Amino acid sequence: MSTHVRTALVSTAGHCKVACGFCFRADRAHGFLGTATYARTLSRLKEAGVEGVCLTGGEPTHHPQLRQLIRLAHQFGMSVSMVTSARTRGEVIALSQVAHLLANVTVSADSQGAMMLGRTARTAASGVDTLRAISTETKILHLTCWDLNDDECHDLACLVSGARVEVQFSPVVLDERALHRNGMVVQDYLVQQHLDADRLGHYFNVSGRYRAYLGELRDLQFPATGGERWSCRSGAAYITADGHIRRCPYSQASVSVHAPRAAIRHFLTAPAQDRVTPDCAAICRPSATSDDRSTSCAAPA
Repeated sequence: MSTHVRTALVSTAGHCKVACGFCFRADRAHGFLGTATYARTLSRLKEAGVEGVCLTGGEPTHHPQLRQLIRLAHQFGMSVSMVTSARTRGEVIALSQVAHLLANVTVSADSQGAMMLGRTARTAASGVDTLRAISTETKILHLTCWDLNDDECHDLACLVSGARVEVQFSPVVLDERALHRNGMVVQDYLVQQHLDADRLGHYFNVSGRYRAYLGELRDLQFPATGGERWSCRSGAAYITADGHIRRCPYSQASVSVHAPRAAIRHFLTAPAQDRVTPDCAAICRPSATSDDRSTSCAAPA
């Protein structure tokens, strides 16, 4: 069964200074996506029926031609959104200068436990400060959660309510090797995910889809607990910073944007050959509807 690709995640830069310990990014490189390659990519995506792009990174605010990337997508009739970790003065200025051109902006943040686990400093408060500084119609704070407590959830609820921003949650996703490095066992890890969901449920409208998603993650990461890995059903393509199109960041198959039009169209419309793996469990939600990105709980795009 083929899944129609409607959107594309675009890696504008191959490097990232945040370097989260639980980052889901599959590719690492140096340099930025070239505008000529990007324009060609947009043309081919448009021909395949793609309706919008989401600029990701590394960190998209570091791209020296960020405004042009957004304008080019608009010229092809595509909506543009962005996922960013912008915190520094320069990053926030770069974001604020283009924010009015974006359909929505998602700022990534981590809970206190997730910051310790991933060795990051992306607090929810600093993420909301970034969102306050920009003029975008839809502002979203995406929080990666681990080891939440009631005080933290209460403070977060007050923070986002006062800032008038949407909030999305996703659990930290670790494989068995990462669990071992952090002194955890599978059962304790799975229990903590559900404890975090329960605590969030006291302060936010945590949907049934989110809880079902935790079960899907369990089956993907630890097949011995039951369940099978399913074929890729992602509705978003992935564009690497060096100009290759994949059906998923972790896909082994790709096609160059310089390939013939027919080859690219076939690649984007043919059934995906990949099966979901633990590596991409954090970004693949087969049971979720296409509207889940706008709900209170969603996995990262």
